[in-house]
Amino acid sequence: MAVEDAGKTSASEDQSKTESNPKSMQDENELEEGEIVGGGGDEVSSKIAKPLHHPLEHSWTFWFDSPSAKNSKPKQEDWGSSIRPIYTFSTVEEFWGIYNNIRHPSKLSMGTDLHCFKNKIEPKWEDPVCANGGKWTLTFTKGKSDHPWLHTLLALIGEQFDHGDEICGAVVNVRTRQEKIAIWTKNAANEPAQMSIGKQWKGFLDNNETIGFIFHDDARRQERGAKNRYTV
Repeated sequence: MAVEDAGKTSASEDQSKTESNPKSMQDENELEEGEIVGGGGDEVSSKIAKPLHHPLEHSWTFWFDSPSAKNSKPKQEDWGSSIRPIYTFSTVEEFWGIYNNIRHPSKLSMGTDLHCFKNKIEPKWEDPVCANGGKWTLTFTKGKSDHPWLHTLLALIGEQFDHGDEICGAVVNVRTRQEKIAIWTKNAANEPAQMSIGKQWKGFLDNNETIGFIFHDDARRQERGAKNRYTV
């Protein structure tokens, strides 16, 4: 009988507490996902979820070289002086935010060059990181480089190359009858690394054409007469 009376007393006390503070029970039962209760009193705060970001291994910068700027400085010694950085990104979300709001190669003016290089590497032969490098180049008919350009960018920023540390960046050149995409690398004399990059790039783009690699030093000295040192 004593146990039964104790049980009734306990239940009566719990009911009394609930009735005296119904809000406490309501808060506990109705607490929504993402809400937290403060340390005391009626303090209730909302925990707003922050956007999820996916950081890249490197930060990258888009550079732009307009035909009007190049026409004002036609001499070779001024080459590169008209290139200017426009956006730097370091997360997947930032990349798509930029890419979706800039013109794709097929919509760029004739003579435009659009670069995407690792941050703090300038797309110039004179840059210390690029000075001893070279480039692989793919050529496309007019208006056909949009998808290869996107997939090249994704391969770069996604670190899909086995010798990704050798890569400086990529550039798309828009010309009257064609468009070219090139990948710039650091050490042209490192043949195994360059051959690997060239082969993987073709594989990523599902491209079966033969492509060539030109040393920057040859291009500086021989200009358009520079010959391919490697081909894949």
